[in-house]
Amino acid sequence: MEGAQLSECVLYAWGANSYGQLGLGHTEDQAEPRRADGGLQAVRVRCITGGGGHSAVITDSGDLLMCGHNHKGQLGLSHTSEVITFQPCRLSGCGRVQQVSCGWDFSIILTGDAQVLVCGSNAFGQLGVSPRISHSAEPLHVKTLNEPVTSVAAGLRHALASTASGRVYQWGTGLSSHAKRMLSPHPVPAHLSSKEPCLVPGLDHVTPQKVVAGSTHCICLTVKGDVFLWGSNKHGLLVSESLFLPLPVALDRSLLGGERVTVVHSGWTHLVAKTESGRVFTWGRSNYGQLGQTNQGTEKQPDVSGQTLSRPIEVKALFGATQIACGSEHNLAVVGGRIFSWGWNEHGMCGDGSLCDITQPQPVPRLRDTTALLIGCGAGHSMALCSLKSNKDSAS
Repeated sequence: MEGAQLSECVLYAWGANSYGQLGLGHTEDQAEPRRADGGLQAVRVRCITGGGGHSAVITDSGDLLMCGHNHKGQLGLSHTSEVITFQPCRLSGCGRVQQVSCGWDFSIILTGDAQVLVCGSNAFGQLGVSPRISHSAEPLHVKTLNEPVTSVAAGLRHALASTASGRVYQWGTGLSSHAKRMLSPHPVPAHLSSKEPCLVPGLDHVTPQKVVAGSTHCICLTVKGDVFLWGSNKHGLLVSESLFLPLPVALDRSLLGGERVTVVHSGWTHLVAKTESGRVFTWGRSNYGQLGQTNQGTEKQPDVSGQTLSRPIEVKALFGATQIACGSEHNLAVVGGRIFSWGWNEHGMCGDGSLCDITQPQPVPRLRDTTALLIGCGAGHSMALCSLKSNKDSAS
């Protein structure tokens, strides 16, 4: 039975592919889903995700496979050559992989024993290891995180981690230039400019469940369903009148119908949150259609200072979504077993065969005869593990 079940599960990939991040064995962009079985035969997949130009897969057995852009060693394969099919990332002595988060040109790996490994560029201190290391193709242990870690997140040039003791750490200087400019003449808090893990203040009274990172902002979801936001507010995505929030500020639950949040995701400049009743809200930058809202221009209004304010608005087409994934400016969601896409589509990452941005969630046409099992996004590409409804393969 297990063999038969395996044969019905197919990994599809589409969108930007300049570095082979789709795992298809070539480097041509794909505007529609294509099978990406190379390197994945006879493995069961538990998680799929991506970064600036690379992709990562975690198998049921806790193995990690990577492909794509590798100029800084972000694949953790001990070399810096491009890889166009999924290859195993050997993590000797580290056991199973629990989570992987991919930034622009680096990766963060959380192991089953709650340790954190990093690889790729360290130009902005985003690896959290010695600043003397410019980049590493070998996964390095972040030794200064000397307590069990429960969640990790890689942003554009910064990183986050939450721990079992309820702390949140931040490192990488990706936010520091924004902070200096917006907070002047006040000093920049240490956690915004540290090249090694630094405790984020202001979260002592909550218990983190998950951390999430955008291009220049940070998110912490608590076990009680509150969302804390900090960093750059350039596109109003922090729902604040301030241009920059140096410390975590809780999102007012009344903006989400008074409900607790169960899941939150972030692109480079937009957020997607699902509440306890299954409602899905989006807010932030909207110029590529990445909010999926009927009226893309009505969610923002400048305040008296000229700062753009973005308010969460429900996307009713996504009610009850069981999975959500954000790329840099596009998204995927699973609703009723079907995969929907919307947002930036310049490289075909929405999978409808066109290169035109999609302003509202639409089913991915070539996956209509499949049932979605997992979805994942890189900055400009998309991936989905699907179960075929029949012997006929709907996308090859």
